[in-house]
Amino acid sequence: MEPDRQLVVKSNHIIEASYRLSVAEQRVILSAIAQVRRDQPKITDEVLYSVTAAELAELCGTDPKTAYRDLQNAAERLQTRRVTLHLEPDGVTIRTKRRRVTCWVQTVDYIDQEGRIELRFGKDILPYLTGLQREFTRYALSDVAKMTSAHGIRLYELLVQWPEGHRVVALDDLRRWLQLEDRYPLMADLRRWVIEPAVQQINEHSPLMLTWSPRKAGRKVTHLVFDYAKKKPDKTASKAPGRPATKRKADKYTDADIARLGLARPGESWEAARTRLNQIPMELEP
Repeated sequence: MEPDRQLVVKSNHIIEASYRLSVAEQRVILSAIAQVRRDQPKITDEVLYSVTAAELAELCGTDPKTAYRDLQNAAERLQTRRVTLHLEPDGVTIRTKRRRVTCWVQTVDYIDQEGRIELRFGKDILPYLTGLQREFTRYALSDVAKMTSAHGIRLYELLVQWPEGHRVVALDDLRRWLQLEDRYPLMADLRRWVIEPAVQQINEHSPLMLTWSPRKAGRKVTHLVFDYAKKKPDKTASKAPGRPATKRKADKYTDADIARLGLARPGESWEAARTRLNQIPMELEP
């Protein structure tokens, strides 16, 4: 297994679908997706994809016994997991907006003595994983392999779908995509149990550095604003021995800076803009 070379490729319909999977289930599904051969003319739903506990332990940096247990639990539940696709009219195959509820997989075999499962993707889900010419998202499996938050994995996918480094997400959409339903009705609870842990996981385990801020209409939070960029190489790691470590610039954005440079977004107060901008990692002095 070569995790750094394995790519997860999904239609954007899957990225913005409504579903909920555990971390272990996410790892199994993503590992199988990374095995899909898109260079073949036609891939049927009869193809078996194999995932082993040993491979997951190596990929995710977990204890083999834990990986073995997680794989067994995932095998028992994956066949019942549903995903809701929100399909827009395309004038050809779909003429009206609709929701399609389908299964991730059609069969899952657990081979106990080998610590391995074999799965077949569902017939309706396979077109969103193969033959993708446009409107798809691609990232390395290793980008999310060590995350221990299912919400962190989902949020990462939603961000790399928009590589510009800035995405505004309606709060209602995020709740629907994560199938939160009526959970965490208070913004404080949503922030504590969903948003902040997901952001922390992305900053710790992925190639991105992420900040976020709420956007309000009156007193109600309606959108979440995410700003992100690729992490820069650690310049101190390659410095000559004995050379003093570089220091961060002490400057922070002031209201005058924000006004002079026009850094505030439409509808954003200077206080909110200052908080957002001052969270962004600063350049290291040469």
